[in-house]
This record gives sequence, structure tokens and C-alpha cells, in this order.
Amino acid sequence: MPDTLQRLLDAHSPEDADEARSVDEMRRLLPQLAEPLSRRQADAHFTASALVVDADAGKVALLHHAKLQRWLQPGGHAEPVDDGLMHLTALREAREETGCEVRLHEAVPALLDVDVHPIPARADEPAHLHLDLRFLLVAEDPRRLTLNADEASALAWFAFDDATALVDDDALRRLIRKGRRALGSGAG
Repeated sequence: MPDTLQRLLDAHSPEDADEARSVDEMRRLLPQLAEPLSRRQADAHFTASALVVDADAGKVALLHHAKLQRWLQPGGHAEPVDDGLMHLTALREAREETGCEVRLHEAVPALLDVDVHPIPARADEPAHLHLDLRFLLVAEDPRRLTLNADEASALAWFAFDDATALVDDDALRRLIRKGRRALGSGAG
């Protein structure tokens, strides 16, 4: 599993200095993590998320995260069923959180983006880092977008410009820009 994560990181080309810092931090932390995919790894663990797009309409799905109270992309923690493959984690989480069938975008079948971000302490867990590996997924049935109330308080499709304006995080704005470029200039 660490070899798989290392290969993903080695194959990824960061877009800017912030993303390069995230890649460097992931590479630094990976050898120190006994269970890099487990949320039991208290200080930091790898997660996977997805920019889920409706490629025909040029839109992106964002959810209003119930616990963090922010607009975010779908994503979460690895589970044993993912076999240590983070793209499978991204696919599973996107399906669970959007209700849509999703697939990897053919133009970006590997990582689209990476980001290291802090998760604040809550009653049931200490503050820690998410080492987030981000993939570009296409919703095959975008009309099936369905709110999972266990995960989010809202879920909607947004035009790329509207999504960029809505989110409060530079790394998520970068992810949205990258997804838009991958879809081509026609993405709204």
C-alpha cells in the first residue's frame, strides 16, 4: 500500500507552489505512517475525494458538509473494500455522497490534484491532517443527484464559475479550475 501511494505521488505534477508543498508533505509523512489509510492513524492519514462533473452540462457537484459546515467536493476515508486503491475510495465516496454512478474521467485517469489540510478536533477525534488525493470523476447519470443527509446538509450542481465563487478554499478552487480545463473551454 505505501508503494501504491508513493507511485501516485511520484507520477503527479503539482500545478503551483501550494500543491507542491502538499506533495512534499505527503512524501515526508508516508514513511512515518504505520497505517497510512486508517483513520486510526491519529496525526495524519490519506483520504480520497473527487471533483464530480456533469460533463455535458459543464457543471460540478458540491455538497455542504454537515460537520465542517463548508461547501466541499465529495470524499472521505478509505475502507477495506477499496483494497488500498485510492481511486476506488474516491469512486465509492462519490457514489455514496451524490447518488450518481461515476467513473474516472478518461482525460485524467490518475490524480488530478493533491492537498494536505487540517481537520479540527471534535469530541470523538483529535485534530489531524487529511492527505487528500483528488480525482476527476464523471457522473454517468447526473439527474440522479441525491442528498445523503448523513453526509451533507445540501448537494447541488453548480456551473464552474459559481462553484469557484462559492467555495472558501484556494486548494478547492484550484481543483475546480483543473477540472474545468480537463473538460475543455466549453465548461460553464
